Amino acid sequence: MRVDPRGRWVRSASGRRAVGVVCALVMAVCGALTATPAAHAAQAARASAQAAQAAGQSTHTVVTWGASAEKQGAGPADRSYRLLVRTSVGGTDLRIRLSNAFGDHPVTFASAYAGLRKQGAELVRGSNRPLTFGGAASVTVPAGETVLSDPLPGRLAAGSDLVVSLYVTGALGPTTGHGMAMQTNYAAVGDHAAEEGEANWTDPMGSWYWLDAVSVETSAKTGAVVTLGDSITDGWASSTDQNRRWPDYLSRRLQAASGSTVKGVANEGISGNKVLADGAGESALNRLERDVLSQPGVSTVFLFEGINDIKAHTGVTVDDLIAGYRQIIDRVHAAGKCVVGATVMPFKGWSEYDAEGEAVRQGVNDWIRNSGAFDAVTDFDRITRSSYDHQRILPFFDGGDHLHPNDKGMQAMADAVDLSALSCAR
Repeated sequence: MRVDPRGRWVRSASGRRAVGVVCALVMAVCGALTATPAAHAAQAARASAQAAQAAGQSTHTVVTWGASAEKQGAGPADRSYRLLVRTSVGGTDLRIRLSNAFGDHPVTFASAYAGLRKQGAELVRGSNRPLTFGGAASVTVPAGETVLSDPLPGRLAAGSDLVVSLYVTGALGPTTGHGMAMQTNYAAVGDHAAEEGEANWTDPMGSWYWLDAVSVETSAKTGAVVTLGDSITDGWASSTDQNRRWPDYLSRRLQAASGSTVKGVANEGISGNKVLADGAGESALNRLERDVLSQPGVSTVFLFEGINDIKAHTGVTVDDLIAGYRQIIDRVHAAGKCVVGATVMPFKGWSEYDAEGEAVRQGVNDWIRNSGAFDAVTDFDRITRSSYDHQRILPFFDGGDHLHPNDKGMQAMADAVDLSALSCAR
């Protein structure tokens, strides 16, 4: 093991086992995945985790990034994918989760690497490291299944631009991914996963494929929040490649908040998603277990969904949506987790707006605010609506279609969340 002039931990393949022991004892010098400017924002969280390890306190696994799995089109075989994600909570022993949930054939990941982004598809020199699965460099995932990588020794900072590179073979039929990443990712023909340069990554793409979660080991006192929602949570109308979805702003607030034990954020929004019916992805009810409750270290679920049920003109009533919300609340509580609800935002001016749908939205929001069914409520409607017309989004927050907020609106939403409400006694 050696530390290069930039403070990064670099190790040879032959020294992995010894380095893993050294990392457990001397975490201060094991910085292979922390040499980023964002690391400064996470100093308090890292110090807490280091102190816990030094004192022999317990740790557990917490999700640091997530994206809901969706059915995608057929993917070509013999192709590499370079997937860029922004972490939330920092920790050690990075693991990735690969999903073949919607595939109808096995898919083989011939190699997988994790590193840090420098710019574009280029990685920080010396940061790209191989991942293993049960000790093997490759893994085949059956149709409908997921797989976790082995823990990767070393520390991953909060707010890191993590890059997961996959070389995929035998990909037949539909693939599993997340269609609207709001992040430029890259693909290449052949096996280039181990490369740190960007020369061969000539095919930009706007989706994530197969990767649906990243987790780290951190203090057992640290938890995560999963944001379950639709296109607003997914980030539509926010700036691509800037991590300005409202859950991103929330993550930055949580990392900076010294009094919060909730540090992880997993964004499980799907554009067009509904609470009650499948369509743009499986419904919130049907994907709750896979996308939310199966994520490690989750203490709170933030439910913000319903506008697509309302504006679809399928006859969904206030009582229908309340019944769906109650099912989600009951299942989350049964899993021992808190659930925060958010009111449905205004949509007057959107092409599907009408008085009937508005009446349902008002009725649903009245129940969310006053029923007491949620452990806490964030009133996104009140925060984002125009003071002159409560049925319209405030023009300053309007992303242009009268439904989706822009970057300013996304930030205002995150700022409206009471961080203390993300924890409850369960």
